[in-house]
Amino acid sequence: MQGFERFVAEPVRRHGLTHPQFDIIATLGNTPGMTYKELGERTLITKGTLTGVIDRLERKGLVERVRKCDDRRSFRVCLTAAGDALFHNVFPAVVAHGKQLFADYGDGDFEQLDHALRRLRTRLDAPDLAAPAPGEHRAGHVPADEG
Repeated sequence: MQGFERFVAEPVRRHGLTHPQFDIIATLGNTPGMTYKELGERTLITKGTLTGVIDRLERKGLVERVRKCDDRRSFRVCLTAAGDALFHNVFPAVVAHGKQLFADYGDGDFEQLDHALRRLRTRLDAPDLAAPAPGEHRAGHVPADEG
């Protein structure tokens, strides 16, 4: 992920954002807002970092916390008009910049990538994915240094 962050850093920085701030702006774009929990699930930002990133975006006038009517303890984080305008400016710039990564890829490459990512997602969603404890082996698997 760090390589990707380095690649997209230029258009993100040009718009005065850090990568985590861009992640929040991009995730909130074209939505009615999200709870902290939803933002945490949809971004790569840890819960401990999320509050600080949202605080900084709020100070910049790009997001606002809106209390939920049905639960006064809970907030939705929404883009302000300025945040929405920034989203519509920065997101296309990042996408256009990102397309350079895939300039040499053909349809077959994307089909293979899609297939591989779907297999990985299925595997990651499997209930038996928990890693074995040190010294423990999964059935049918012998570590390379013991085989």
